[in-house]
Amino acid sequence: MKIPLKYTIRNFRSRKLTTAITITGIALVVFVFVSVLMLSSGIRKTLVATGSTENILVARKAANGEISSIIMNDIYNVILTLPQVAKDAEAKPIATGDVVVIINLPKIGIEGGISNVTVRGVSAPAFELRPMVKLVEGRMFNWGAREIIVGSSIAKRFEGTQVGSTIKFAGDSWTVVGRYEADRTGFDSEIWGDVVQLQDAFNRPGGYSTITFRMTSPDQLDAIKKAFEDDNRLQQYEPKTEQQFFEEMSEFMSIFIGVLGIFITVFFSVGAVIGAMITMYAAVANRTVEVGTLRALGFQRRSVLTAFMMESILISFIGAVIGLFLASWLQFFTVSTLNFGSFSELEFSFTLTPDIVISALLFSVVMGLTGGFLPAVHASRLNIVNALRAS
Repeated sequence: MKIPLKYTIRNFRSRKLTTAITITGIALVVFVFVSVLMLSSGIRKTLVATGSTENILVARKAANGEISSIIMNDIYNVILTLPQVAKDAEAKPIATGDVVVIINLPKIGIEGGISNVTVRGVSAPAFELRPMVKLVEGRMFNWGAREIIVGSSIAKRFEGTQVGSTIKFAGDSWTVVGRYEADRTGFDSEIWGDVVQLQDAFNRPGGYSTITFRMTSPDQLDAIKKAFEDDNRLQQYEPKTEQQFFEEMSEFMSIFIGVLGIFITVFFSVGAVIGAMITMYAAVANRTVEVGTLRALGFQRRSVLTAFMMESILISFIGAVIGLFLASWLQFFTVSTLNFGSFSELEFSFTLTPDIVISALLFSVVMGLTGGFLPAVHASRLNIVNALRAS
């Protein structure tokens, strides 16, 4: 005979306080667990969205990021001659050689607080390669002038980066003439200017950090890799889709946050499991006579075991749903942190995915099973006669 589920649900009323405390503890643990996963997912989503699968980004092999890569102008010209490089209506290659550098700027509202900001020097085709970059305030910088445009994330977080302001770096003054948005990608956390001006300012004449170009078709990646392998001049450089490059830049940061978060979550989950165990032991103690009656009515030990396990799992599941609900509101907030891949500030949003929801629910079930197992075994092993005498 099986004990009906409604028996388990009805028993919640008999110990409202302890059940509520246990549910709250599990909800907080799940909230922390989900928040960490959302943080990690948000970083990956932001950087993956930064790149396109239609574009190829070329960097020097073994470079840790764009700032540590360098490609000279003669290599740039060789790459542009590849037949897989798409051309515009005027038969000009759709390609840009970018110079990427890091500068320090003071943060708004934090006295003495400074942080690294990425400055990217681009050429005109960069805006065709990255159509998500759209000017929303001011105007475009003039080519050949010490003028820059800033991402919306930079404009709201750093002093002196608003349109009309002047920023000093590389021994010169640069006028902020526009602000752009980039669909919440990594480009939102950058400053853009004329690549030639930045090459001159940072004493890098004829040198680029990376080269990005549009493929003639999305299936040309293998042919491009082979072209680099066959040409001795290009063997020091590695072509990847732009999306893959930025995704790899997110891996270390994402893993670091994930490992740290899981360590913290495991620490707190021990407390939640102990709380669940105490609650279930209390349930067994308060319902000793009930358990004896159930056994006397013919319910088997495994039925009693299953009933108490289901009760523990249900408590954990309710806590998980509450924790998920609370964590889901984090999607309306944005945070910024130092991206280990670029060593500069990156703004991103918490991102809740179906995989995170499933992981949280499974995690809660594990907590429920762990916390409820020993009390359930104890309940199933109660002697019928002794249990009935407890009254």
